[in-house]
Amino acid sequence: MPIPPPTLPHLRLALALSLGAAVSLGITRFAYGLLLPPMRADLGWSYTLAGAMNTGNALGYLLGALATPWLMQRLGPTRLLLGGAALASVCMALTGFFTDAGPLLGQRIAAGVASAFLFIAGGLLAARLGALQPRRAGLLLGLYYGGTGFGIAGSALLVPAVLAAAQGRPHAWAWAWWALAVACALATALLAWPARVLAAASGQAPAAAGAPEGRPFAVRDFLPGLAGYAMFGVGYIGYMTFVIALLREQGVGGTGITTFYALLGLAVVASSRIWAGLLDRHRGGAPLALLNALLGVATLLPAVTSAWPLVLASGLLFGGVFLSVVASTTALVRHNLAPVHWATGISAFTIVFAAGQIVGPTVVGWIADGPGGLARGLAVSAAALWLGAALAWRQRPLPRTAPA
Repeated sequence: MPIPPPTLPHLRLALALSLGAAVSLGITRFAYGLLLPPMRADLGWSYTLAGAMNTGNALGYLLGALATPWLMQRLGPTRLLLGGAALASVCMALTGFFTDAGPLLGQRIAAGVASAFLFIAGGLLAARLGALQPRRAGLLLGLYYGGTGFGIAGSALLVPAVLAAAQGRPHAWAWAWWALAVACALATALLAWPARVLAAASGQAPAAAGAPEGRPFAVRDFLPGLAGYAMFGVGYIGYMTFVIALLREQGVGGTGITTFYALLGLAVVASSRIWAGLLDRHRGGAPLALLNALLGVATLLPAVTSAWPLVLASGLLFGGVFLSVVASTTALVRHNLAPVHWATGISAFTIVFAAGQIVGPTVVGWIADGPGGLARGLAVSAAALWLGAALAWRQRPLPRTAPA
C-alpha cells in the first residue's frame, strides 16, 4: 500500500535523495577540477584540451537531457534515477584505465549522459516530495540540490589522500578515479531507499498552489528564465573546472586546496536552508537573477586577487549560491506549471543548462592559454553570469488560472 504523505520522513528522504546530486554533479563532474592539475602535468595537456574534457562531459549531459523525457515516460523516474547512478559509477571506474585523450573524452561524455539521467530524475522526485509538504518545498528542493556539496566535500577529502597514497605509481591520478567510483557505487546502493519510498508515494502530490491547471510547458512562457539559465551554464562551469588550477598557479598548497574545496562543498549543503524562503516566495525570475549576480562576484574574486581570505570568501559564496540557482529553476517550474508538466519543464531547463556548459570550459580554457591566463578566463565567466542575471530578471510568473 502507498504510504500516506503525513507519515513520510520528508527531511530524511530529501537527504537520502541528495546522494543522487552528490554522484551526478558533486563527484562525476566536479571532482575533475581536483584531478585536472595532476592529469594535465602527467599527460601534457594544454588548458584548451583540459577544458574540452569538461565540454565533453557537458555534451554528454545535453544528450542525456534530450533523451530523458522519452526515457522517463517508459521507465519512470525511480528506475532512471538508479540506472543513471549505476552507469555513472561504471564510467568513473573506467576513466582510470585510459591515458589517451580520445578514450578519456569518450568516458567524460558517457559520464555526462549518466549524470543527466540521474540529476533530472532526482530533481523530479524532489519536486514531488516538496509537493507533499508545500510549506517546506523550498527547503526540500534545496536539500536535494545541496547534496552536490556532499560530493564536492567528499571529493576534496578523498582525492588528495588517494593521490598521496599512490604517489610514485605510474598515473597516480587513476587511483583517485577508482576510489571515486567506489564512493559512487556506495551512494547508488543508498539511493534505493528513497527511490522505493517515493515510488510508493507517487500520485499523491497535490497540485502546486496557484499553478495553472493543465497548462503545458511552452518555451515562450519561460524564455527569459531559460536564457538566464543558459548563461549560468556558460559562467559557473569555468570556475568549477579551473579554479583549483588557478589556486595552484597562485602558490596555494595541498592543505589549502583541500580546505578551499571542502568549505565550498559544505557551503553548498548549507545553501538549502539559506535560500529556501526565497524559492518559496517568488514565482518569477527574481531568485535566478539574484543568485546569478552573486555568483558572478564569487567568480571574479580569485581572478583579481590572490589574498587568501578573499579567495576563501569566493569559495564560500560560490558554494552557498550555485546549486541554489539550479533549485530556483525547479521552483520556477513547480510554481507555474501543474505537476503533470513538471518533467517537461525541468528537462527544458536542463537542456539549456547543458548547452551553456558545452561552451564554457573550452572558451575559458582557450582564453587561459592566451595573455592573461586563467584569471582572464574567470573574468569572462563572471561577465556571462551577470548577463544571465539581467536576462533572468525579465522572467515573469505565468498568470494564475482557476481550476476547472
